[in-house]
Amino acid sequence: MTPETTLILFKPDAVSKNITGTVLARFQAAGFLIRGIKMMHLSDEVLAEHYSHIADKPFFPSVRSFMQETPVIALALEGENVIATVRDLLGPTDSMVAPAGTIRGDFGFKDADAKMRNVCHASDSVEAAQAEIKRFFKEDEIFTY
Repeated sequence: MTPETTLILFKPDAVSKNITGTVLARFQAAGFLIRGIKMMHLSDEVLAEHYSHIADKPFFPSVRSFMQETPVIALALEGENVIATVRDLLGPTDSMVAPAGTIRGDFGFKDADAKMRNVCHASDSVEAAQAEIKRFFKEDEIFTY
């Protein structure tokens, strides 16, 4: 099997709670390799593209506002079956139902009104990962070693 590369965004709740290193350590303990990592502020344009599937919804302004509360950390992570495994490590998108032992179960907000505050975004397919990595990283910011 060929290794995959996925995109993970550490969301503002992870950054403000200072848990990004703890979460990153879980990904690395699973055997995954960092291919790119950087902190950045997300522009309105990048957010509209990244969330194009909900950009026309009435709740999108609150999503945009949340994602601009702090910088985010973009991470390109590589490994065998990394996309599915990272999503398993994260647990369900809704932190309220994420079991203990998952990243969202351990660190996500337990508030029905805070579903976006779920620590990380992670790509859900190879195709999405490829597009998302290009959105957040320049070609020379992805490394092999």
